[in-house]
Amino acid sequence: MDKATIVLVTLVLYQSLLIAVGYWASKRVTTEEDYFLGGRQLGPVVAALSYSASSSSAWSLLGMSGAAYMLGMSAIWIASGSILGAIIAWVYVAPRLVKFSHENNTVTIGDFLGHNLEEKWQRKIIMASAVIILISFAFYVAAQFQGAGNTFSSTFDIPMSSAIILGAVIIMIYTFLGGFWAVSVTDAIQGVLMVMASIALPVFALIEIGGFDKLMQGLEALNKPELLDLTGTNIGLAAAGFMFGSLAIGFGPIGQPHLLVRFMALRDEKAMRQARLLTLFWFITVFIGMFIVGLTANVLIPNPEFGAEAILFQLTGIVFSPVIGAIILAAVLSAIMSTADSQLLVGASSISYDLKLGQRYKGKEVLVSRLAVAFLVVMSVLISLYLPATIFDRALFAWNALGAAFGPTVVMKLTGLRFSGKTIYTAVLAGFISAVAISLFPDTPGDVIERSIPFILGFGILFIGREKA
Repeated sequence: MDKATIVLVTLVLYQSLLIAVGYWASKRVTTEEDYFLGGRQLGPVVAALSYSASSSSAWSLLGMSGAAYMLGMSAIWIASGSILGAIIAWVYVAPRLVKFSHENNTVTIGDFLGHNLEEKWQRKIIMASAVIILISFAFYVAAQFQGAGNTFSSTFDIPMSSAIILGAVIIMIYTFLGGFWAVSVTDAIQGVLMVMASIALPVFALIEIGGFDKLMQGLEALNKPELLDLTGTNIGLAAAGFMFGSLAIGFGPIGQPHLLVRFMALRDEKAMRQARLLTLFWFITVFIGMFIVGLTANVLIPNPEFGAEAILFQLTGIVFSPVIGAIILAAVLSAIMSTADSQLLVGASSISYDLKLGQRYKGKEVLVSRLAVAFLVVMSVLISLYLPATIFDRALFAWNALGAAFGPTVVMKLTGLRFSGKTIYTAVLAGFISAVAISLFPDTPGDVIERSIPFILGFGILFIGREKA
């Protein structure tokens, strides 16, 4: 069989498995809480792997390796920021949110933010949260569909529009059927594939080059000194801004609704502690692995045929047989699907649960939730087809906007401090609007302003407006 046939067979088997999981999970769904939180029975292994895979998305494999290819050694700050984000989320947020959600029966991020507030402000906060989630996830999911489209298009030489629609339909089917259980179990499978690829690819690429020493010699021979500099082409304040801005990626996870629901769904605190260790191992392995992939690609592929975000596919073709290459390709699609499905589900919860559309059709809440998933798929496909942007830029825009909108309030509320509804509402809107506004201006080194000012603004509003004991 030729390479395309091997890849096709592998993908058909893999997608069939995902759809089968969706069908199995559909038998466990009877209520909205089942559909959106799996009955709060998520175990540590599935929690860790599904959190990791849905957190990292296409950009952890394609974007991180592409960034390391373009930036060289300075991309280590981006990897470090991503790992730092996982540490903050699992060490500080997870134990507190698991306890809070079990005690107060919160289902969505809007539920959590509006808990125990006056009804007027509770409605406003939930409505604002739902709108922010829908806007941000429409662009975020579009980035994932675009990644799936790039993968299918480059592999099978089919038009990009057809490839995007094909990837979107596959993701929609199993999310539509099984809800949270389907998403979590398929994400866990995908998380395993991603970590395997992140171990195998850098190891075999280094073997192809001859080891780390040969890698360094190869980078020096390229006559691009910025590839070996920890701040790249940045000096002085620009270098400091680049480093801090890259580390500030770590602020994002504390405000991502599709990650926070994993904490709400955990079975208990013991499961949380076990999941934390596995998650941190996963993040270190994947991001350092993709960092090494990008560096080795500079030596093995000095003149890439396609853009930097496709460098992983070219490297795979050099160091692996077609069969292994097909598995690596499945891992990339895993990264794409694992984020898109989680975001679709949380977006659907905003429509059905937060906006209470499900309650208008008693006995049909799960059907309304599934239709909400289909609606979001259509929106995201249209954005990916008619509003083109790079996967990296689109995903990071949504990541920053969501993180700035919800992150400060999540952190401050979990400290036990009390806030008025007006203060929380203001902080949420200020974080989101400032993140969107700043994104319209030219980038700063490391996107330091985009990744810090909206968070600082949100924290400042909450600190000033906190209720005195």
